[in-house]
Amino acid sequence: MPAIVGAFKVNNVGTSSVVHIGDVITISPVSEVKTFAGAGSFNTGDGINVYNRNSNTNTYDGNVVDQPITGNL
Repeated sequence: MPAIVGAFKVNNVGTSSVVHIGDVITISPVSEVKTFAGAGSFNTGDGINVYNRNSNTNTYDGNVVDQPITGNL
């Protein structure tokens, strides 16, 4: 069934973003990122107390490719 879409505004689209309007079978954005952070790095909120002693972040990754990109782009 066709989609009926009213007015919309796109402020910003990142390099790996997908803007989709209407019908679709598959959306397949191509992007990959690996984030390393120490203990308590992504905590948010008011009044957070984090006590970390001798915190260590293991950044060793033996994989050359985590998930290969295949198919037609």
